[in-house]
Amino acid sequence: MAISLDYPDLLRVDNFIGGEWQGSVTAARYAVYDPATGNKIVDVVDSGAADAQAATAEAHRAFESWRLQPAAVRAQLLKRWHALILQHTEDLARLISREQGKPMAEARGEVAYGASYVDWFASEAVRSYGDIIPAAVRSKKMLVTKEPVGVVVAITPWNFPLAMIARKIAPALAAGCTVIAKPAEDTPLTALALVALAEQAGVPRGVLNIVTSSREQVAEVVGAWLKDSRVRKITFTGSTAVGKLLARDSADTLKRLSLELGGNAPFIVFEDADLDAAVEGLMAAKFRNGGQTCVSPNRVYVQASVYDAFADKLSTRVSALRVGPGDRKDSQIGPMINARAVDKIERHVQDALTKGARLLAGGQRITDGPNYYAPTVLGDANHEMELAHEETFGPVVPLFRFNDESEVLAAANDTPFGLASYFYSRDVTRVWRLSEQLQTGIVGINEGALAAESAPFGGIKESGYGREGSRYGLDDYMATKYLCQGGLA
Repeated sequence: MAISLDYPDLLRVDNFIGGEWQGSVTAARYAVYDPATGNKIVDVVDSGAADAQAATAEAHRAFESWRLQPAAVRAQLLKRWHALILQHTEDLARLISREQGKPMAEARGEVAYGASYVDWFASEAVRSYGDIIPAAVRSKKMLVTKEPVGVVVAITPWNFPLAMIARKIAPALAAGCTVIAKPAEDTPLTALALVALAEQAGVPRGVLNIVTSSREQVAEVVGAWLKDSRVRKITFTGSTAVGKLLARDSADTLKRLSLELGGNAPFIVFEDADLDAAVEGLMAAKFRNGGQTCVSPNRVYVQASVYDAFADKLSTRVSALRVGPGDRKDSQIGPMINARAVDKIERHVQDALTKGARLLAGGQRITDGPNYYAPTVLGDANHEMELAHEETFGPVVPLFRFNDESEVLAAANDTPFGLASYFYSRDVTRVWRLSEQLQTGIVGINEGALAAESAPFGGIKESGYGREGSRYGLDDYMATKYLCQGGLA
């Protein structure tokens, strides 16, 4: 089913390697499907190892000249790209909504969010300062400079097909690296359009490349990059299991890694919280993109004295959410990405119900399309349930009851993951005490919307390492070099 775009040239189906749009060496293709209907949208390139190697060769060749470009030149390219992204917001939003499923209002928000990273790193490109170290003797000068790490492979997920790839490509290009992008197999069209706009902005040949592949070919494609010493960094957003595999298999060439992996975010509501604000914060944090975000609250802990009041308020709000295809104006929750996602959600809900949960809202598939699930609230959740330990990655809120701060802190930290956490309280001493003790890379305090281009995004423990966004995000694409000159006196 064709996508209607104001600029049809943004619908790309080929790889972009060395400044040329091209098919696979084997001429293979795979289908991209609309999650709202299950219908095929278009066929794109199904790449293999030879295509991955071709992209590496072009990126490696281009690096030697790109790394020497003044930071101001790289910044100007990013600014042109940023302007084009904003200019084509509506078409990019249509692509996002069609291949990923989110409502158009959210898709437009994602375009603006992703573009903000391009704009941010255009400014940061000219601020990659070094240092002068006071020498112990007069005859020496000691300096620290920063250099690009080299060829970067950026592997991105399907839940934010524009924002995730933009916040990886932008700092890499700003630092002077060259890039090979590998978008998720479910959502390649937005990324391909983004690269087409970068081409229009004037990105030099080989500086930015993109390779698409099916799920069946991913291991072959990524395996080619893992073995290749010319690839100096891999940045990946996705599951912890895959992140661990990348860490193991990149060890032979000691690549730099940035890994933004799984989460199991706690959301804590204390009895002194503003309950209405906490409900609104949870709605923003949990139901954005239908709960398909890595920082989505997975375990909601509510203090016993306000548990029933909070549950009633939340259930009323959740029951009013409108579910439907992304192009329907009143849709607030779109389809899940595919049938596997819905199967997991259903498995978690049924497991919780068999282990004592009470159904307060939702709790069933919606038959308007193949991949819909009703926004759901479960009361009386406990830690024997699967959803207490696995990311549901869908619109399901389990409510756990707690009595005191020490109890809930222990429960919140009792997970191998450490990406994001949230809590609502008006006690200023608790705010600082809990902020220090929560074992996550990001903490939302009386706030459900965390991400911003100026803030560092990333986790600890098995949620990965490295940071995206902010001034810290540029450092992940740069190497520190120490210069020592003697004989000066």
